[in-house]
Amino acid sequence: MTLRVVIAQVNLLVGDIEGNARQVIRLASRARDEQQADLIVFPELTLTSYPPEDLLLRPECHDRIEKALTEIISSISGITVVIGYPRSTDTGMYNMAGVFRDGDRLGEYSKWLLPNYSVFDEKRYFSEGDKPLVVDVEGIPVGITICEDSWFSEPTAAAAAAGAKLVLNLNASPFHTGKPVEREELVGKRSSENGIPIVYCNLVGGQDELVFDGGSFVTDAAGSVCARAPFFVESQELIVFSEEDGVLEPEQSEVAPHADEEVEVYQALVLGVRDYVNKNGFKGAVLGLSGGIDSALTLAIAVDALGAERVEVVLMPSRYTADMSNEDAAVQADKMGVLYRVIPIEPAFRAFLGMLEDEFAGLPEDTTEENIQARCRGIILMALSNKTGKMLLTTGNKSEMSVGYATLYGDMAGGYAPIKDVPKTLVYRLAEYRNQEEEVIPRRVIERPPSAELRPDQVDTDSLPDYEALDSILWHYVVLDHSVEQIVADGHDEETVRRITGMVDRNEYKRRQAPPGVRITRRAFGRDRRYPITNGF
Repeated sequence: MTLRVVIAQVNLLVGDIEGNARQVIRLASRARDEQQADLIVFPELTLTSYPPEDLLLRPECHDRIEKALTEIISSISGITVVIGYPRSTDTGMYNMAGVFRDGDRLGEYSKWLLPNYSVFDEKRYFSEGDKPLVVDVEGIPVGITICEDSWFSEPTAAAAAAGAKLVLNLNASPFHTGKPVEREELVGKRSSENGIPIVYCNLVGGQDELVFDGGSFVTDAAGSVCARAPFFVESQELIVFSEEDGVLEPEQSEVAPHADEEVEVYQALVLGVRDYVNKNGFKGAVLGLSGGIDSALTLAIAVDALGAERVEVVLMPSRYTADMSNEDAAVQADKMGVLYRVIPIEPAFRAFLGMLEDEFAGLPEDTTEENIQARCRGIILMALSNKTGKMLLTTGNKSEMSVGYATLYGDMAGGYAPIKDVPKTLVYRLAEYRNQEEEVIPRRVIERPPSAELRPDQVDTDSLPDYEALDSILWHYVVLDHSVEQIVADGHDEETVRRITGMVDRNEYKRRQAPPGVRITRRAFGRDRRYPITNGF
């Protein structure tokens, strides 16, 4: 006895219920006709995609879901379809998976375990299920679980106790570094505990700050990975199961390799930018190219995401901009084939200083003048974004955003921040990785000391410790929630630690006003780390 299962690792659009339903119908028909599949499984909350957030609170949303389900059920025959969707009932709203074939609803399963930590907020919307679901598919009992259910023992054990010889686990599991391996270890443990294979179907694509990396896989009854879909792309993988001695065994299939951290992160950034720009209907992207490492990496990501023909950059030199900055920016723009303009900010800077001359009389120059320069650039870039219909990408990294080394309404002005969750030390590693195939980021950009170039001879270390030390402190404080005392015990200077942690705390108000950007760590600002602006902790 065999069972042919297709894993539909798809890129869906949140809220596009009708469009997502059309994808289900198209891919189910293809799996039946071209892959001779008996069953196709889709990700968690297929119809709304993930996370639908407060769309779930609109009654219209649930009316449209029911219409979409009716359309799917009536349109597909000859294959069993397993899809996720929210279902509102008299007892609550549930994160549900339904099993359908030839016009019949074979069963529905409500997610047992609702994550309510990190980026997840499911208890705001859903009630918990408490019953396993096992359905007969071609004579084989198949159990259903959803995402978080596989991170704990009980739901899979309940499916096995109810007779399941195979479990399908529907997922919308967002990426952060280390997550792909972590998933496989946990799901493999569920398989080995119960002696049954598990099909792990994951969503792929960008949704605001989140990126879903795909990497769907199958573990055999011993817990070993015997099939893995590629990461960061759509895929429809066929897995053939055969029953031997009462145990369902998956045939060995293609196992896409795991990649190094730099490769995974870079792919996540590219996918996040591509989907944010395209799904929101922008014509392309525009950004300021300064000759520094952050904007250089952001340009490379934008071109790889959208194509050079949809990206343009602006060089906006000031009285403090070094010649090498202009030269290196122009070299990269030429190498990457993007349109670039040079718009000096000196006339606007002088105009603002003239307008404020009386108000500034007798006061020394300080960061005020530096911020005016950054805001001149922000005005220029936003004007071009408005006029061209292209998304303005900001170029700040996580190290800078942590300590507020950025200007509100200046370099923080924009619609999307690709590297806002990328520490500065990782920025350099990503630049080196991107240059492996072709050196598009000039060596001098990578090797010269970083500088905002807003005053004479300025370098970042005038205001900050070196980035190796800074990123280590920030990792402890922001990601691990360590106290000052714990960070000092790890070998850091106490005065420096207190200064940096104080900067992090004081600049929460800036981060609240920053554009969204790709999440690549387990503790990103915004969705993960939510601190009160006003507090006396």
